Amino acid sequence: MKGKIIKGIAGFYYVHTGAGGVYTCKAKGIFRKEQKKPLVGDDVEMTVLNEADKEGNIDKLLPRRNELIRPAVANVDQALVIFAIRKPQPNLNLLDRFLIMMEQQHVPSIICFNKQDIADEEERLALEHAYERSGCLVVSVSAAEQENIEELRALLEGKTTTVAGPSGVGKSSLINSLKPDKYMETGAISEKIDRGKHTTRHSELIRLGEDTYIMDTPGFTSLGLFALEKEELRYYYPEFDPYEGKCRFQGCVHLHEPDCAVKQALEQENISRIRYDNYCLLYEELKGQKKY
Repeated sequence: MKGKIIKGIAGFYYVHTGAGGVYTCKAKGIFRKEQKKPLVGDDVEMTVLNEADKEGNIDKLLPRRNELIRPAVANVDQALVIFAIRKPQPNLNLLDRFLIMMEQQHVPSIICFNKQDIADEEERLALEHAYERSGCLVVSVSAAEQENIEELRALLEGKTTTVAGPSGVGKSSLINSLKPDKYMETGAISEKIDRGKHTTRHSELIRLGEDTYIMDTPGFTSLGLFALEKEELRYYYPEFDPYEGKCRFQGCVHLHEPDCAVKQALEQENISRIRYDNYCLLYEELKGQKKY
């Protein structure tokens, strides 16, 4: 029988088989021997051990279209990365790291700014403007007030989307808005640290409609740097692309060089100051990385 892993907890995998329902499965020892680990989103072949109790064994992992390291999921079409406009204030350096990580794994991203109902229009527009040339679709919503939820739903239709972002930004509330009959625990914001409690403790695949799935994943508060040379970083900022080759020096990294087309575009406000400052910070961090 074939199915798809929708959840994995403590060595048990929950496999959805369509009309057959969900089976609780263990993975065969051969996976450990081959150093393969089943992931949420994997298509599998399984054997039913007990039909009454819906128990089975996973016998084979079917070929993956892709595999993400963080979040650890398989067979996704796109990423929906959610940050709040405020409460908590968005860590845009963290957002840029996530976008780079997704780009490295050839997964397109949608940026969703939540909680627009408690933000000033100026704050919302500033964030949208900063990322409008990032190569990603950008949408602002309010899960609490159901604002722009249908616009977001249309972007997810017919795809498997991994959802990620820091804790406290309203991921679970937003998923509830997309699928009201799916109960999910939501965590209150800690006023003291202005950050949410971790309410999602494992990755889970949730069906929104025909051929439409979202993968809810645990929140993250930091992302280490990527296997990337500092000179390659500029290629992960799509807003720099129109100016490549127009600088005075070949191989310009757009930092301190004179007659730099990117810096000229920055001064003319054709490139976001927020994005450029993050680029500089990440470049310096990559520069200081030890090579082993």
